[in-house]
Amino acid sequence: MIAQGRVQGVGFRWGVYTLALEIGGITGRVWNNDDGTVEILAQADSSATMAKFIQEIRKGPTPFSKVTYLDVQMSNFSSYSDFKVAN
Repeated sequence: MIAQGRVQGVGFRWGVYTLALEIGGITGRVWNNDDGTVEILAQADSSATMAKFIQEIRKGPTPFSKVTYLDVQMSNFSSYSDFKVAN
């Protein structure tokens, strides 16, 4: 997923991390891109869990963040055993 909008400098990555832990069952990584977007690689065993995670990210996981566009794409990547903030 790539989030655009007011997503850097507002605690967005830590909000995504906290959200993943609160929902539970989500593993992956989140990091800032040089173009001002935030990228999220996330996986869950349940499609309902992933749908809830995506819905909450669209709302903005922190009070000062504002997601104007969230590009969600299916992709293949290495499995993670936890969720972490990268860079």
